[in-house]
Amino acid sequence: MDFVIFILAMGALVVGSDFIVNQSERIALHFNISEFVIGATIIALGTSLPEMAASVSASVSGKPEIALANAIGSNIFNITLVLGVIFIVTKNINPNRDFFAKDTTWALMPIMLFLLMSIDGTISSFDAILLFALMGAYILFLLNDCHNLDENNIEEIKEKDNFKWAKVLLLLFIGFIFVVVGAHFAIESASSIALDFGLSEWVIGIIMISFGTSLPELVISVTAALKGKVDMAIGNVIGSNLANTTLVIGFSAIVKDLPISLVDNVFDIATMVSATILLIYITANKLYSKPAGIALLIMLALFVEHIFRTMGTT
Repeated sequence: MDFVIFILAMGALVVGSDFIVNQSERIALHFNISEFVIGATIIALGTSLPEMAASVSASVSGKPEIALANAIGSNIFNITLVLGVIFIVTKNINPNRDFFAKDTTWALMPIMLFLLMSIDGTISSFDAILLFALMGAYILFLLNDCHNLDENNIEEIKEKDNFKWAKVLLLLFIGFIFVVVGAHFAIESASSIALDFGLSEWVIGIIMISFGTSLPELVISVTAALKGKVDMAIGNVIGSNLANTTLVIGFSAIVKDLPISLVDNVFDIATMVSATILLIYITANKLYSKPAGIALLIMLALFVEHIFRTMGTT
């Protein structure tokens, strides 16, 4: 029964986040916000809502391992699975934006900050404030760096969209309800599954919950890439990872200090750092190709194999 509840709860998280992303995008277009800003901020933050809701719920429930494992696992899945699939299924990837010069170093900064904060064994509320400040700095950078959509294009979108505040706010409210309720039941059912199978909450968080909460990034980014919006797809992954490391961990730490052991979880944290460095290498050399996608999926396979091998020894 716990498995059924978990699947339904994860479904509610995905559906709820989809509602929020879609309506947030409509609001952004209504106020003439550019497509790239939408992809790298609003959609990125929106697709990180499941991670945020699940991790904060875990922190409130006194399950800090799930909160941290979810954020770390989601970062790994976003780079290895989401980008890997994008590179494999998309032909002729030629993004207009120079992600190496403008964005990927921003993805590495919060991870380096997270490692420094973890040395003393705790992510505190003060650490959370610093993480929030870093996310705020990135959003300001994006707003200053990019240009608005052509106004004629925006007016055309508005006419087709038939924007109505009542409908948008209602769907936003429904989306938030789905996300909050889904997060609660996902955490409770995952904890029960962990107890039933003798698994640690860290393993449940870093595999089951992080994979489930990464589904919005996978669906939205791949769809955007297939439509030729590669900048939005890659920007969504980078922005989502930044949100995971700053906002997801930050809000969880605001609720309650998060204990973290770099030694006990060295492989998972090292995989997250390695995946981020590989992302920087790919963007620096513009290796947006199928071989790069295969390399990312190989890293994912090694990560998953390690987790399952570890499960067998616990």
